[in-house]
Amino acid sequence: MKKPLIVIAGPTACGKTDLSIKLAKEIGGEIISGDSMQVYKLMNIGTAKPTPEEMDGVPHFLVDELYPDEEYNVMIFQKKAKEYMEGIYDRGHIPMIVGGTGFYINALVYDNDFTEESGSAVREELYTLAEKEGTERLHSMLAEVDPEYASQIHANNVKRVVRALEYHMLTGEKMSEHNKTAKEKESPYNTAFFILNMDRQRLYERIDLRVDIMMKNGLEAEVKSLIDMGYSPNLVSMQGLGYKEFIPYFNGEITLDKAVDDIKKYTRHFAKRQLTWFRRQTEGTWIDMTDGDKDRAFETIINELKQKNIINTGDIK
Repeated sequence: MKKPLIVIAGPTACGKTDLSIKLAKEIGGEIISGDSMQVYKLMNIGTAKPTPEEMDGVPHFLVDELYPDEEYNVMIFQKKAKEYMEGIYDRGHIPMIVGGTGFYINALVYDNDFTEESGSAVREELYTLAEKEGTERLHSMLAEVDPEYASQIHANNVKRVVRALEYHMLTGEKMSEHNKTAKEKESPYNTAFFILNMDRQRLYERIDLRVDIMMKNGLEAEVKSLIDMGYSPNLVSMQGLGYKEFIPYFNGEITLDKAVDDIKKYTRHFAKRQLTWFRRQTEGTWIDMTDGDKDRAFETIINELKQKNIINTGDIK
């Protein structure tokens, strides 16, 4: 019998955190972050990391575990997530993957096989090339070998561009083909996959508001503190949204207003790409959160969990 797994995914600012914590408390779930940024310590505001108060006693994993200069990629995520899942199963609870990094989530759900081989060396060469010749150069290289995948990601998303090039260089296979194969692969888990969504304009309004709140909560000081501690702007972690946009401001090249506007703009673009990715790469139940009706969304999820025999009526607190 397949072990149960719940996934709550979707674009940034669509309400994943609140809904997932409510669900976890009701059914005895434990949450593993499916976000490529929340794993980093010292990066709290810009990653929209849930606070201990928001977690409300629900165990969270792959949150606040690595320093910004430590390596983190899909293979590390997959390995660590599997280890945490075994512990959750042993405790008689249900693992819940929550986040917006679709590539990571699918790698776990479908148990995709990734090879390290000489990956680290290849990866370092590609990052060095990006530093010397710019991210556009790397993106154009990807467009030559895998135009379909290149069209789905922005040149500034260095991490994914490097990963796709690395994968192609090590296996000879296109990442776009790999993703199609992975989508057709049957999950080894009894998976209930939910993708939250909302009206585009409403989502963009929530993103802009979230950035304003981040600024009030000290995002600028958080980024400045990381720089003052010696964390290079070239680190993968520091290339995350809400961090890299401050570098030209700190260098006196743009105003603070421009930096904030850029964060909003690039985050909106990112959310759009996330939705495109989930539509193309993932089979799941889409839940419209436009009206903010969390009770309706919760009921939809509970009903599907019952249909999949992941929970019984008696499991709900």
